[in-house]
Amino acid sequence: MRRRLPRRFSIRTAAVAGGFVLAAALAATASATTDPPPPPSSAAAAPAAERTHEVEYFTRPGSHPRHTEVPAATPDRIARADRALSASEAAADGDVSAVIQTGPVADKLDVVFIGDGYTSAQQGDFHADLRSKWEQMSAVEPYASYKELFNVWSVDAVSNQSGVSGDPGKDVVKDTALKSYFWCDDIERLLCVDTAKVESYAAKAPDADLVVVLSNSAKYGGAGYTLTSQVGYDGIATASSDHADSDQVAVHETGHSLGKLADEYVYDDYGTYTGAEPTESNATKLTAAQLTAQQKKWYRWIGQTSPDGGTVGAYEGGRYYPKGINRPTENSIMRTLGREFSLPGREAMIAGFYQHAGVLGSNTGTGTALKRDATIKVTFPASASITWSVDGTEVTAARGKSSVTPASLGITADGRAHTITAKATDNTKAVKDPALQKKLTTSRTWKVAAS
Repeated sequence: MRRRLPRRFSIRTAAVAGGFVLAAALAATASATTDPPPPPSSAAAAPAAERTHEVEYFTRPGSHPRHTEVPAATPDRIARADRALSASEAAADGDVSAVIQTGPVADKLDVVFIGDGYTSAQQGDFHADLRSKWEQMSAVEPYASYKELFNVWSVDAVSNQSGVSGDPGKDVVKDTALKSYFWCDDIERLLCVDTAKVESYAAKAPDADLVVVLSNSAKYGGAGYTLTSQVGYDGIATASSDHADSDQVAVHETGHSLGKLADEYVYDDYGTYTGAEPTESNATKLTAAQLTAQQKKWYRWIGQTSPDGGTVGAYEGGRYYPKGINRPTENSIMRTLGREFSLPGREAMIAGFYQHAGVLGSNTGTGTALKRDATIKVTFPASASITWSVDGTEVTAARGKSSVTPASLGITADGRAHTITAKATDNTKAVKDPALQKKLTTSRTWKVAAS
């Protein structure tokens, strides 16, 4: 029997208390399981020795999510390896490549893609699929406006066989590096993975903040997990490599892991919420008038037209409860796949981005004094302005430039050492919170050798 989450159990509340979350999963049909979690009195208690994962799944593209709980262990029939890798395959297994590198890992939000179900001869296919999937994900706002904040890495996981267990049928078993499989816990589109193996591959990449597993399949499916990573990344999302809608799952789940946003859909039998004011920025017990009067949460956005449609206000239903909780808009991506983030949601996502990244990034190191003809290149979002200063005095002619040399900034061979400072400020109109606006400035200083 499939386990159900207790009625009052909140995946997102547990995530906030425990560290981080990226919990998602997909299912193909509403018949797989559409009933909400039962009340605590009827929920089966898991044996203490049995580890489980809470997951969120979608019945089809454009649907509302549902929740269930699945065993953490990979079924024996899938966990058994057919053979060990050959010497040449093992040599390539775990190779790390920089797909997009806009700056040092300390300055950027580092996304790590790991492939599963790709043989040694198919690693080129994995890299092509990775680029395609990131292009889809980063086309969604606010990702689209902040591509400069992300580094993207690939980790090659060499599988003995091509494809994924459970594709096309439930009885299909493939020997793959991460043991991805559909029909997880008898839900066809729930694409589970061995999280310990994911951890071992993710640890090879530099400073992973977010991990996406691409499983070599065109079948609609995906999954994500509530877990604590020893590596430090914010979560795991799995997705089918070749299904056009699988990117939406990862985007929705980063709303939880990066934006710390609550789900905005409901279970009819949850009734009325009577607890404390939710901690998430997109859920409240207050009405629009009360939010404005008390200057709470998304009050600055109320009345404005939101990119997900309609006007920002306080719409009843959210955080799984049909009553007693309000959400900012009628139907954002936190409620339904395929939608946009609401205006308050975008602001929360940008805040999440800047938890890992700075406005200004550069691969030009600051540890060694530069020569006059050295090129300094920087990256910054399109919404940011940048100024350059020499020894504390701004060089106005260099405003907005992403590449300079000490000589172009007017430094001459005068026999003295100098300093160059770049300062970038994100002036986005997608952020209204003054406290967050104060954090949207980054500076970097380089020394120029005396000559």
